[in-house]
Amino acid sequence: MGIKTPFSKSELMPQEETLEIRKHRSQLFIGIPKENFKFEKRVCLTPEAVKMFVNAGHRILIESNAGIEANYSDKEYSEAGADITKDNKKIFECPIVLKVEPPTLEEIGFMKPKTYLISAVQLKMQNKNYFEALAKKKITALGFESIQDQESTHPFLSALGEIAGVASIHIASELMTKCHKGKGLLFGNITGIPNTEVVIIGAGNVAENAARTALGLGANVKIFDNSIHRLKRLQENLQHRIFTSTIQETVLQKALMRCDVAIGAIRGKNRSPIIVSEIMVQRMKPGAIIVDVCIDNGGCFETSELTTHEKPTIIKSNVIHYCVPNITSRYSKTATLAISNIISPYLLDLAENGGIENVLLYNKNIRAGVYMYQGILVNQQIGEWFSLDYKDINLIVF
Repeated sequence: MGIKTPFSKSELMPQEETLEIRKHRSQLFIGIPKENFKFEKRVCLTPEAVKMFVNAGHRILIESNAGIEANYSDKEYSEAGADITKDNKKIFECPIVLKVEPPTLEEIGFMKPKTYLISAVQLKMQNKNYFEALAKKKITALGFESIQDQESTHPFLSALGEIAGVASIHIASELMTKCHKGKGLLFGNITGIPNTEVVIIGAGNVAENAARTALGLGANVKIFDNSIHRLKRLQENLQHRIFTSTIQETVLQKALMRCDVAIGAIRGKNRSPIIVSEIMVQRMKPGAIIVDVCIDNGGCFETSELTTHEKPTIIKSNVIHYCVPNITSRYSKTATLAISNIISPYLLDLAENGGIENVLLYNKNIRAGVYMYQGILVNQQIGEWFSLDYKDINLIVF
C-alpha cells in the first residue's frame, strides 16, 4: 500500500548525524593606533612580534609613528610586514583594535559595530559615557588589567608592577642627587658611609621589586603592611631577612623620621588608604624623598598630589614628592617589550582557536578580561561603580 509523501526516496533514507565543529584557525586583522595621551609613550606590539603575526598569516595595520616614543620606527614595522597608515580613522575601522590607553569617545565613534577592543580600562579615570559609547557600538572589550594566566594571576599587572617597583628606587636615587634638590646622597653601600634608609609601605608585587632593587644597591629596607601573609611571602621571595612590621603609627613614624626614601606601594579595593598623615611627613628629614607609586589609585601619603613626567616633583614640608601616575611610561621601551611579550601569546591563541568568540567559550582566563560583550556590560565592579546594568558573562557566552 503506497503512501504519498513530498519527500524523495533518498531524502527518507537515514542520514549521518551532523555535529557542530569548532572553527579552527582564523586570520586576525589588528589595528594599532598612535597613543594620543600626551604622556603615554608605550605601544602594544614590537616589530619582532609584528613579524611573528605576519608570518603566521595575520595582518597588522599600524598608525605612522605609533612606536616612535618607544624607539621603534615606521621602517622597522614596515620591514616586519606591517601596513603603515597616517589615517587614524582607518586604524579604528579594523576588526580588532589594540592599544595601551582606553580609546577616547571620538575614537570609539570611528569604530565599526561589533569591533573587538583590547586595551587598558583605567577604571578610576573613566566615566559613564565611555561604557555607554561602547554599548551603543556593540563593542566586545577586554581589559589588560583583568586578563588572567593559568595560575589565575594577572600577568599585565604583575609585569608593569615589576617595572614600577624597580623604577621607584631608580627614580628615588636620581632625586637624591643635589642637582634635583636632594641631599646629595649616593644610593649605595659605600665603605665607611651609613647605608641609605628605605621605607616601603605595602608588601605586594611593586613593593617586592622595590625592596629587591634597594637591597641590591646596598640600602637598609623596612617594609610595612597589615597582612602578615604578604609580609611572610615577601621575606621568602627576597631570601633576605629584612625588617617587617604591621602598620603601627608609632613604629612607622620612627622609621619615616630616619629614612632617606619612602615608597608608597599599597592599594585598596576602591582607593589606596591614607597611611602617612601630613604630620608624619612634616617630621621626616629635610630633603627626604617620597615616591608614591599608588598615586593612580589615590596615593597613600596625605600630602601626595598628582604630578606629571614634565613636572614630576613637588616639595612639601621640605620633603620631595614624586607622584607621577604612569611611571612605566617613563621606561617606554621596557614596558612595550613587557606588554608585547604578554599579549602576543593570547592573540595567537585567539587565532589558532577560531577567534575571540570561540575562545571565550572555553578559556576562562581570557573571559575574565572581558568587561563589555557585544555591547552588554559584563563586569560587576564597573556596573556598581557607575550604576550601570550588568550581566554575568558566563550566562551569555554558553
